[in-house]
Order: sequence, then C-alpha cells, then structure tokens
Amino acid sequence: MGLVMIFNTTSAEVLDRFLDRSTHHALIKQLLYALVGGLGALCVWFLGYQNLVKLSGPLLASATVLLVLVFIPGIGQQINGACRWINVFGNSFQPSEFVKYLIPLYYIHATGSLVKPLVLKTFLKLLAKIAVPTALILIEPDNGSVAIILVSLVVTFVMTRLKWVYWALPLLILCVSGAVVASQMAHVSDRIQVYLHPEYDLKGKGHQPYQAKIAAGSGQLFGKGLGESLQKLEYLPEARSDYIAAIYAEEFGFVGITLLIFLYMFIGFCGFRIANSAQTVQGFYIAAIFTFLICFQAFLNLGVVSGLLPSKGTNLPFFSQGGSSLLANMMALCVILNIGTLSSRKSIWRKG
Repeated sequence: MGLVMIFNTTSAEVLDRFLDRSTHHALIKQLLYALVGGLGALCVWFLGYQNLVKLSGPLLASATVLLVLVFIPGIGQQINGACRWINVFGNSFQPSEFVKYLIPLYYIHATGSLVKPLVLKTFLKLLAKIAVPTALILIEPDNGSVAIILVSLVVTFVMTRLKWVYWALPLLILCVSGAVVASQMAHVSDRIQVYLHPEYDLKGKGHQPYQAKIAAGSGQLFGKGLGESLQKLEYLPEARSDYIAAIYAEEFGFVGITLLIFLYMFIGFCGFRIANSAQTVQGFYIAAIFTFLICFQAFLNLGVVSGLLPSKGTNLPFFSQGGSSLLANMMALCVILNIGTLSSRKSIWRKG
C-alpha cells in the first residue's frame, strides 16, 4: 500500500513540476531501500535478539559517531535547515531512526546485566550515556525523534519497574519548568495558536495542517479513487512523506483510513501477544517496547494528519517515503518475530 501511494504522489509531483527525472524514480528508490531492509532484517534474524542485545552498546556507540558525522560538511546533508542525514553514495541515511530503537535496547541490556537492583548512581551514569546521542539529535534539530525517545524511555522505566523517584519527579519538575518558560515566549504562543487554528497562518506554518484537513475531509466515505487526489498537485507539501496519509484518505476515504488504522492495530496486537508469550523477561521488554515504538510513530503521524497533534515530522511506518525509517522499522519488526519464533519453539519442545 505504501509503495502504491509513494508512486502515486511522487509521479504527480514530477509531472506537475516538469522535473527532469523518471516518474518511477521514488518508487524504485523505495524498493531498493526495502531490499536492503530485507537483507538487514535477515541478518538480525540469524543473529538472534540475544546477541543483538549484547551488541547494543557498540551499536549505540557507532550510531553516536554517525550522529556526529551529520554535522561535518561534505559528509552530512542539510535539508530545510536541519542536519539529520549522511550522504551515502548519493543516498541519504538518517542515524536517528536507528537510535530510537537502540537506546531502549541498550537500557534493557544494561539493567538486565546488573546483579544488584539499580541504584541512583548507576542510573545517572546510564542516563548520561543515553543523553549524548539524544542531545545530538536535539541539536540537529529533530524534536520529533527526541520526543519519541523520551516517551519510549518512560515506557521502559515503567515496564522495568524503576523507582519513580529516580525519573518521575525530575520529569515532572522539568515539564512544569519548561511549560512556565515556554509560556513567556512569544513564538511558542504563536505556534500553539497556529496548531489550534491553522487557518490564521495559511501562508506559513498553518498551510500543511490546513491542506491536510481539506484532503482528508474531501475523501468523505469511500474517497475519490486511486490517483484522483487534487491536494498532491502542489497544494500539500511533503505529501509523499509526513502527510501521505492525508492523500490516502482523500483517495480512499473514511473506509480506507479505517483499514489502515486497523492494520497498525493488528501489528500492535500481534507484537504485544508475542511479548506476553516471550520465554524471557528480556524478550518481553524488547518485544513490548519495539511494538510500542512502531505503533506510537503511527499514532503521531496520523494524529498530525488529522489535526489532533501539532506537526512533528514523523514518518508513517512502512507507508511514508523514507529509506532509513523503513530499514529501522523492518529490522525492529524482525526482532519481534525472532522473539516470537523462539518462544513458539520452546513451547512446542516443552509440550513434546
């Protein structure tokens, strides 16, 4: 479904702008990323989630180095004022997409290897290690990825039963302080106003959310039909990535978008069921947090498209155009499947 919509939106962009490239350029590129993602997923499968957990420290350190490289001219790519990508043979690579999964994976490994319960000093050391890649992502800037990482950490803290005084109280103080400071800033109140009423700034930050509402609403119950969207013709910027669900809703209507939401709910159901049947506590944590991350990113993207949430630049997993996101999500899904397969084998062996 994602490949069809990527071809649908990008081919219209090529024709509308008279770009000097094939209408199949984005489709072929996404297919190549899917092929590389499939190979990466196979590597993860044969490696096994236990070995992947053991390698989480070196993998996170390597990803941190890549996050530094995005700021080096000639290696990193700056797009729309953000330094988030590395140029790899003419293709862009976004390390932060992998860090989203590596940080909770490393935390689970670090806390699982402790002989004694986690004390405050050890927790602060662990938090300092995690803070380095998170701060680099914040500097890029990529606020959406930072928000996803922080939420995933909170979920991980809750699952691992970390003492609430270690994280909940400092987080509450930080949120309250941040809200008080932000309320005194004029641009923050302006952004909140645009979020609540995008029609007040149609030529600026309110343009995309407003056009997305038009696209989704004009689809009505059954949509206009595949390829019949009008908003993809330069009315809605970034239609192939962050707002691709709006074009999908325009062409397939309420019925189509309900099916899409159901598919993500089905991924969530299967992932949490695998987590529930995992034979190890570590397998339970990893399957649960990886499933949460996939579904949470889908919720954020669909929330932005519907106007429920402010724009954060989050891709729709397995659907939007974005090679790094596709690679990371395919590997994460394979980790979940690996946990489920090992659990099934042990269950069959025990019954036998």
